[in-house]
Parts: sequence; structure tokens; C-alpha cells
Amino acid sequence: MSTVRSSRRIERAGVNALRALLEEHEHIVQEIDGGNDHGEDMIVNFTSGGKRTGYWLAIQVKSGKKYKRANGYAIPVEDHFDDWSQSRIPIIGVVYDMKKRELFWVNLTEQLRTTDKSPGWVQVANTSRLNTDTVYEFYTEVATYAGGARMRIRAASNKEALNEAVRARKGLDPLTAPNPLYDDLADFVLRHEERFRSVRRNLIRSLPLLIITILMLVMWPRHIRFVEGSVDMNPYPWVLNLYLFMLMMTLTIFFEFRAGRLPVETGKWLWMIAVNFFWIPVMDPDGDSGWWGTFWIWAGVLVPSFGLKLLIITFIGFAVDRKKRQLSPAS
Repeated sequence: MSTVRSSRRIERAGVNALRALLEEHEHIVQEIDGGNDHGEDMIVNFTSGGKRTGYWLAIQVKSGKKYKRANGYAIPVEDHFDDWSQSRIPIIGVVYDMKKRELFWVNLTEQLRTTDKSPGWVQVANTSRLNTDTVYEFYTEVATYAGGARMRIRAASNKEALNEAVRARKGLDPLTAPNPLYDDLADFVLRHEERFRSVRRNLIRSLPLLIITILMLVMWPRHIRFVEGSVDMNPYPWVLNLYLFMLMMTLTIFFEFRAGRLPVETGKWLWMIAVNFFWIPVMDPDGDSGWWGTFWIWAGVLVPSFGLKLLIITFIGFAVDRKKRQLSPAS
């Protein structure tokens, strides 16, 4: 039968103590098996208020007397300098003092980024205790560092985030390496993601309104010139009446979209009216084509007048029917 290394008990003591502490405070711990251990023993996902955050870290745990120093502790860098200094998630070093049964920690990534070559060892202060009383301070300090260094990881699932964290601890990933020009803006968008989604949805819903408004601004002087050339009347009431009707239709469509309904008939009528009335000044820019201009002037009076009334009556009727269904006992 195979023998068990005598050092295994010492190595596992630190890992077990740290894991128990973090899991006691509801942080998610994923141990790295020996075959994949390239300088870290576990990957941790911080949680807050019972929910997973976007902050991940990798931890190297050391146990035993050889890491003790006169004024604290030390963690050997060995051949991990590039991995730890270039990691896109914080690499944390933890030393377990078996005699005191205490954990002490240091941010290896932060320390190693201040130098161009490996220092051999990273000092761990004997004041940097990691225990029940200081674990929240540990979480806050590491999360603040990760956020400031743009190391936050966001993913749809825990498995996806873990895979990204595993890739991140190996150094810069060309697919996800930060772009300083846009990263701060991206952080702002992520902080207000739901609000931006709502704005995006409303922008899409308001496309008919935006298009009609732009067309009105462009065609306003042409419609005025068309009316002045067609009949002897004040052109402004005619244009305002037509535009008010089309705006009311587009607002109706917008709020129907927001309610999750598709007002197909209203959309068809708006499209037909907009195409005809915005095309008139192009066909007859000066309104001097005789009966053609007179016909469309009358159409521009009658269609908005009757159409607006029909629109209001129809959608009030729809609203009344919905209210009745809500109030009926069967619902």
C-alpha cells in the first residue's frame, strides 16, 4: 500500500482552517486539485448578503515552521512571479501558524506589481490576521483592490465565472484583457445595467416616434410652402392638426409596445398616412398643381379630424374592456 507523506497533514491544516473560515462566512471556495496546482490552492468567490459577487481571488496557502520569520512570516515566490504579478484576479498568500492556530495574509499580486523582478519571498506581517473578527475587513480590502484594478469578473453562471477565474489567474487573456479607454465606462454601465436595459428597450419602442419627429422637423417648412401655394389660408393650423394626429398615433404605438401589445392596425394606418402626406411636398413642392393640391388640403383637414376621434374612442374602448376583465369575478 502507498504511504502518505508526513508533510501532508501540515499542508492540509492551513487549507482546512482557511476553507472552514471562508465557508463559515458564506464565501464560495473551490479547491484546486494537486495536478492543477500551479501556485494556488483554492479559488474563492466572495458573496455579499447571500448573493454571489463578481469578485474572485486565488489563494496560496502555506503551513509550517519554515514560513515563520522573526517579525512575521514569508511566502516563497519561486517561479510564480509572472503568474502572480500579471494575474487578472488577486492572488492572495495565506500562512497558517499551527502553534498559534492563526491565519495571516498578504496580497501577492499587489506586492509583486511594485517590482520588475522576483524578490524571492513576500513578507507577511504578523498584524495581518485573518479570522472571524477580520474576515469582513479582508473581503472589503481585496474586493476594493480588485475593483480598482478592474479585476471584477461577471458571468451568467457559477461554472462560467469559475472557468474565467481559472483563466484569469494565469495572466492576461487577450480575449478579456482590459481596454483603459472604455473600462471605466463599462464599469459604469455594469453598475446601472438594469437601468440601461430599460432605456434600450424604450429606445427601440420609441423608434416610430423618433422617425416621425425627425420627418416632421425636416418637412415642416415644405408643408407650409405647399399649403400656401395650394389655397388662400393660414398654413399653420393645417400642418399642426396633421402633425398632432400622427404624434398621437405614434405615442399610442409606443405605450402599446411598453404594455407588450403589438398595435398592427394602428401601425398600418400611421405608415399609410405618413407616406402620403410626407410625399406631397416632394411631388408638388409649391402647391401649384391645381386640383391635386386642393384634394390633399381637404384630405389633410378631414383625415386628422375624424382619425383622432376614432383613435381616442377605439383605445378608450380597449382600456374599458381590460378594466372589466380585471374586475370580473372570473379573473
